[in-house]
Amino acid sequence: MKFFKSFLASCLGTFAALGLVSIFLFMGIATIATSVNFEKTEGTWISENSVLDLNLNTSIIDRSPAFNPLENFSDFDTGVVGMDKILGSIHKAKKEDKVKGIKIQSGLINSGWAQAREIRSALEDFKTSGKFIYAYSNYMSQKGYYVSSIADSIFMNPVGMMELKGLSSEVLYYGDFQNQYGVKMEVIRHGKYKSAVEPYLQDHMSVENRVQIRNLLESVWGTLRDEVAQSREMLPSTIDALADDLVITDAEEALAQGIIDGLIYEDDFENKIKTTLKIELKEELNTIDYSKMNVRIKEYDKKIKDRIAIIYAQGPILYTKGNEDIIGKESINKAFQEALDNVNIKAVVLRIDSPGGDALTSEIILNASRILKGQKPLIVSMGNVAASGGYYIACLADRIFADPMTITGSIGVLAAFPNIRGMTNKIGINAEQVSTHENAMGYSVFEPLSDGFEKSTRASIEKIYHTFKSRVSEGRSLTMDVVEEIAQGRVWSGKDALEIGLIDALGGLEDAIASAAELAELKTYNLVDYPKYEDDLESILMDAFTQLKTNALQHPLEKYASEFIELSQLEGIQTRIPYSIKME
Repeated sequence: MKFFKSFLASCLGTFAALGLVSIFLFMGIATIATSVNFEKTEGTWISENSVLDLNLNTSIIDRSPAFNPLENFSDFDTGVVGMDKILGSIHKAKKEDKVKGIKIQSGLINSGWAQAREIRSALEDFKTSGKFIYAYSNYMSQKGYYVSSIADSIFMNPVGMMELKGLSSEVLYYGDFQNQYGVKMEVIRHGKYKSAVEPYLQDHMSVENRVQIRNLLESVWGTLRDEVAQSREMLPSTIDALADDLVITDAEEALAQGIIDGLIYEDDFENKIKTTLKIELKEELNTIDYSKMNVRIKEYDKKIKDRIAIIYAQGPILYTKGNEDIIGKESINKAFQEALDNVNIKAVVLRIDSPGGDALTSEIILNASRILKGQKPLIVSMGNVAASGGYYIACLADRIFADPMTITGSIGVLAAFPNIRGMTNKIGINAEQVSTHENAMGYSVFEPLSDGFEKSTRASIEKIYHTFKSRVSEGRSLTMDVVEEIAQGRVWSGKDALEIGLIDALGGLEDAIASAAELAELKTYNLVDYPKYEDDLESILMDAFTQLKTNALQHPLEKYASEFIELSQLEGIQTRIPYSIKME
């Protein structure tokens, strides 16, 4: 009965969405026209004594999504913004004389820790201009406070809440679940730390996995704690003590402990800014939304012919064309080829935010990077995650930059095959096979892995693992024995990766761009983004309606099974990071 209810709801949702297409099509076209007219007048509207409004209470990815004409309608707004837009707005605000400061709202920021740090670093650079930064929040998450801590002053609602509790990571284990429902994940892997499949094999965490997650958390926390302590002129041990005892839970206690600077309401916060600007309290505060500022890290000058290409590789690596959310062999390799063919592009920065994925696709992309590297400087900038296949496609670069909070490494290989024989036996379904040869069937979800299939798959995994290590050995000038010691699927923070030789330097995207300019011997240059995706209005509309239907019909508990479903859908041998390591 539940199935038919869900099916009916899905159908109704789909028909309703399609029925609205014609209405919103015209609204979308109107929005596009408005945006085009706005772009023509950009740069002429900034008033004196302006303040950049940096509201970061949103989801953040590396690259801004393609233009969406429906983003102003709440039901269709993806709620996602690119870090490139945020960094660009901070950069321009620093240089724009009419902009006197920044007000931050970041209490509910939804980003990775590495992205949060890049934003914080950009704000730190902004402060060198002598302009002010004030932060305000009603509720301050730990990540939000980390970003806000760079501000000259931090204010909160008098009855606001706050987090300062250290970092933790929770992993779901499905061993008992599989036994109960007759669903089993057949796994072949290499690497004692290759815990991507561990939750599907047992009902508890292994010692090796606990060690690597603990080390990762401690490394990221150490960076977070030390930088907050420096900004607030406190001892790191004091931050540890406050977090360990869970002292900070509300705004009043945060003020008492010197974590923030004042308790005021939002209207008083605006008056504080007006006072700093020396304008009358009755005057309207000139604020500029960061989305309306220049989105480039470095402004484009048509007179300058030399360029540095930024190739964004974000999402899982799949044997497919690829899009903004998926690293596909066609889109990324086309980007490499276009950067190679363009005589004006003198260097390339490959920006990676990926947990890895298909092993063959990773090798194909790596080969494209090898070809380009032979003719132009290639720099890698790692975002939140550049691990397993994400590290694979990075390892041959001339230089590799990572944030101290980046999750990287995970040099290992796995293959997973769902088996539902136990479940089908319970519900009275039996699958029978007929073959001409012993191993002709290969793999079936209704049967355990055959000895021949498992043997051949394991041989492939061992070969790919050896190839993976050899690529790392070649790119990082490390012996195979050294690579083996730091491989085996183990994950590392960017900070630890530097110590063991997996990367060359700690830094963000702008540092990687500066390094690319240095290697290409460029003093002036423009930046261009790749891959190029067509702004297909039809695709935008369908994606928007799909999102709307999904939001309306999704069961709240589905998120708990998402990782299980995701792994069961993977095809082929994978170079993929352990599940989703979430640090909160």
